[in-house]
Amino acid sequence: MPTSAIAARSERQAMDWSLVLASQGIDVAIEHDPGARIWALRVPVPDLERARDAIKRFRVENRGWSWRQQVPGSELHFHWAALAWVFLLCLLHAAVGNGLGSAEFIPSAVRAGEWWRAFTATWLHADPGHLAMNAVLGAVLLGLAMGRYGGGLAGAAALLAGAAANAVAPWIRHHEYHGLGASGVVMAALGLLTAQLVAWWRHSWRATRLILGGLMAGSWLFLELGTSPQGDVLVHALGFAFGIAAGVVLALLPARWNPRLNAVGWGIAALATLVPWWFVVRG
Repeated sequence: MPTSAIAARSERQAMDWSLVLASQGIDVAIEHDPGARIWALRVPVPDLERARDAIKRFRVENRGWSWRQQVPGSELHFHWAALAWVFLLCLLHAAVGNGLGSAEFIPSAVRAGEWWRAFTATWLHADPGHLAMNAVLGAVLLGLAMGRYGGGLAGAAALLAGAAANAVAPWIRHHEYHGLGASGVVMAALGLLTAQLVAWWRHSWRATRLILGGLMAGSWLFLELGTSPQGDVLVHALGFAFGIAAGVVLALLPARWNPRLNAVGWGIAALATLVPWWFVVRG
């Protein structure tokens, strides 16, 4: 059957569009000219108009907002909403520093029912240096993760993974300690980025080598960034692991689900921030 080509700007766009067309029952093949760096989709001529209409609807539904910018030289995007997270970190530190004992993570208090400490501790820092390190690194990693998966989905995943890392750590080490800092959230964002290539499995299991390479690169970055003796390496490792797990799930979700799930993610992120602090304020 004769086919016609639909041009795509990048490999990622070609892969995304091929999923859209496959979901509509349209036969599609991806073509690539390495010399000309051109990507295209080949579809049967009778399905051409239907394919173009499906792609148009997909682009309208997934149109990013102006804060989502492409990173030069890559297929990643930076989501400027990550700076709102940085602003809140700085605002809380200016308001309370590390002097809010009812919000720190203390294992015995959490076991006694004060579960919200697992969340609120991720917003507190010991000193300006601690804050600056997490704010700068977190702005980059969280911004890229939000650009990859969507602001709401990545934000919710990172916040929940960071809180989960705090909650699980006392079950591994049994001594009492005081924990605070956003490093678990930052490492979760790194985990989300590490897992992004898993999306290639939606197209072919032959991508396993590429995916494993990405996991190894992300793990190397974790060893460089998350294993400082001055930090809580266990919480860092748990945040990174939970971030990878969340990233695998998000990467394998059908692209057509993203707009609705992203809206749900924003709601979850808001609840994961506001509800725990409501318990702190309530006393």
